[in-house]
Amino acid sequence: MLDIKYVRENLDAVAEAMKNRNAKWDSERFTALDEERRAAIAEEESLQAERNAASKAIGALMKEGKKDEAEQAKEQVRVINEKLESAGARRDAADAAVREILMTSPNLPHPTTPIGASEDDNPEIRRWGTPREFDFEAKPHWDLGADLGIIDCERGVKLAHSRFYALGGLGARLERSLINFMADTHTSRGYKEWWVPAIANAETLTGTAQLPKFEEDLFKTTDGMYLIPTAEVQLTNLHRDEVLDAADLPLKYCAFTPCFRSEAGAAGRDTRGIIRVHQFSKVEMVKFAKEEESQEELELMVKDAENVLQLLELPYRVIALCTGDIGFGSCKTYDLEVWLPSYNAYKEISSCSDCWDFQARRANIKYRDPDNFKGTRYAHTLNGSGLAVGRTMAAIIENYQNADGTITVPEVLRPYMGCDVIGPQ
Repeated sequence: MLDIKYVRENLDAVAEAMKNRNAKWDSERFTALDEERRAAIAEEESLQAERNAASKAIGALMKEGKKDEAEQAKEQVRVINEKLESAGARRDAADAAVREILMTSPNLPHPTTPIGASEDDNPEIRRWGTPREFDFEAKPHWDLGADLGIIDCERGVKLAHSRFYALGGLGARLERSLINFMADTHTSRGYKEWWVPAIANAETLTGTAQLPKFEEDLFKTTDGMYLIPTAEVQLTNLHRDEVLDAADLPLKYCAFTPCFRSEAGAAGRDTRGIIRVHQFSKVEMVKFAKEEESQEELELMVKDAENVLQLLELPYRVIALCTGDIGFGSCKTYDLEVWLPSYNAYKEISSCSDCWDFQARRANIKYRDPDNFKGTRYAHTLNGSGLAVGRTMAAIIENYQNADGTITVPEVLRPYMGCDVIGPQ
C-alpha cells in the first residue's frame, strides 16, 4: 500500500510514476477526497470541543437550579451530536475512498527500474551458458514427456480440467527430486525452510496485495478461503502485525508449496505442455530486510535463483523488468529466463522482486532499530521463485534429451533420482 503522507507531499512524482507504470491515477480525485477527509476530521474536533463545553455547562446550570437553561444546553448537545454523526459519516466515506485508492494503486517503481512501456523494453542484464545445438530433431517436452510416459496431459484434463496434468513414474520422481534439490540448495545458503498451508484467508492475501485487485486470478473455496498462488503469500504473512528486531534482519525463508492460478486472461497462451497451468509446484524465497539493505538483498536473491540454474547447467538470461512490466507490488524486479528449445527462446522461470515497504504497510510488518532511529519502521519484503518446478522440468527434458528419445539426468539430481537416464516408463 502506498504511503499516504508521501503521496500527499509528492503528487507530481506519484502521477509520473503511475504514468510510467501504465496505471490509472487521478491526482485531483485523491486530493479532493483527502481534503474532504481532513475537513471532516477538523469539523469533528471542533464539534467535540463545543460538546464538551456544553456538557460542562449543563452540570453547572443544574447545580444552580437553572433547569430551563440546562434543558436548552441539552438540546444544543443533541444538535451537536447529530452534526458529529454527519461529520463522522463523511470522514468514514472519505477514508474508505482514499484507502481504496491506496490499496488498488500499484507500488512506485524504484529509481533504478528502467522506464518502459512493455516487456519489449526490458533490458537484458547478463547471460549464462550456451543453448545446445542438436544433431538430431529435438522434441518439445510435451511430446517427449508423453512418449516416455512421464507427462500425461490427457489424464490431467480427465481428472480435473484443461491446463492440469499428471506425472507418472520417473516424471513424478523428477518433480519430487527437483523440489528436494531446490529446498536443500536454499537451506544450505541460509534460508529457513517452512511448511505452510496451501489455503489462505482474505486478510493474508490482502497483506501481499493479491486482494482486492486480483481476486479473479485466484481459486476461491465455498467458505471464502483461497488456494494460494505462491508461497510468498504465506511466508510474508508469517510476520503480519509483528515488530521484528533489526539485529535479526535480513530474515531469509523458503518453502515448497503447490500453487494455484486461474490464469485469467491467458487464453491461447502456452496451451501445450506444462508451462502455463492451473496447478504447479514451486520453491519460493522470501526475505525481510532493512530499508538500507533492501536493494542489496534483491541482488543476492537473484544470485540464489541463478545458483539453482547453474547447478542444473541450464542456459538462462537475466532481464530487468521495466516500469510498464513490473508486478503490482514490486518496485524492482529481475526475471530469470531459461532456454527452451521448443520455443527457440528464453522463457521466464523465476521472478525476483523487491516490494520495498508496500506489502509491509498492508500487513503491518515493522522492525525496531534503537541504535539508528526511534520507534519503528516498516520492513522491506522481497520474494523470488527458486524455482518454478514444472518449468524447470520442461527445461531439463528439452535441454537434456538424447537422440534415442531418452533424457539424461543432470548430475546434481542423480542422488535424488537414483538413476542417470530417464527412459520409457
